[in-house]
Amino acid sequence: MHNAVLLSLLAAVATVVAAPGCTPKPPGHVHASTGVIKCPLVFDGRVKTTTQLADFDSYSTSLFNPDYVKGQNLKWSQIIKFPETPNAHFDNDTYKPFEVTISDESIFQNQRGFRRAGLQFQGDTNNGSPGSKGVKTIHFSLKWDAQRALNLSHEYLLVWHEAADYSSNQFNFEAGTIIGQTSLPRDTYKVLNRRNSQIWSTPILRNDWQNFAITLDFNRNTLQVYYSKGDEPLKSVTNAVSNDNSGEGQYQVGMLKKPTGTSDVVNSGYQQRNLNEGLIYGSLFVEDSANACVSV
Repeated sequence: MHNAVLLSLLAAVATVVAAPGCTPKPPGHVHASTGVIKCPLVFDGRVKTTTQLADFDSYSTSLFNPDYVKGQNLKWSQIIKFPETPNAHFDNDTYKPFEVTISDESIFQNQRGFRRAGLQFQGDTNNGSPGSKGVKTIHFSLKWDAQRALNLSHEYLLVWHEAADYSSNQFNFEAGTIIGQTSLPRDTYKVLNRRNSQIWSTPILRNDWQNFAITLDFNRNTLQVYYSKGDEPLKSVTNAVSNDNSGEGQYQVGMLKKPTGTSDVVNSGYQQRNLNEGLIYGSLFVEDSANACVSV
């Protein structure tokens, strides 16, 4: 009798585990990280777990501008992927990471030297944007994808703030070999100021999330960098250094891969064929850092 009861109980448990609706969530989407946003949000780029790829293609469902900045014949649903990986520092279990990829078709307008896919927050207008006034901090986390590894012999812009007249960027967050600055190690993430001078860098990790925050004080014309890895709290890694933050403009997040072998990087140069590269993003948002408020 005892064995019969035990077998009956085991069968019941098996039935519950296999029942429809009881399938565990994918392992990459259930890790609740410890980071807490404590400052008012200006733009929120954290992607909900319920988001579908097609949601990136419509103004009514996307957090970002569905029309820019990407290959003319591509939709964002063809560019973005949802990787299976633990969540980043500020992403609780209602959010999931996303990956920005580039391919041979990632040619924006006639910029044939670049391969480019850059997300812009909806509401981040080129002039008069709330993201270009006062004191703002952009947060983002990055994770390497070994299946779509970057070719670090090239220069990559990954996060930047482009001035409204398109003549320069207030800052560049980059990886790889910086054109004209080949003495800088290529296997690092780098923050460059408006004059394209490096102010901070850190080695690119292959297995851990790396978390970054960049504070732009548009009143005092300064820039400050914060960093951590894994689920550790962010710490300041620079002082508030002088920087020209004038000219308003917009944030871009994704990838702009420059060519090699040319002085005209916009229009010509070498890019390998059958390109399939990507970088995983999480914990993406811009917060209001008035009164020195920065989420860590």
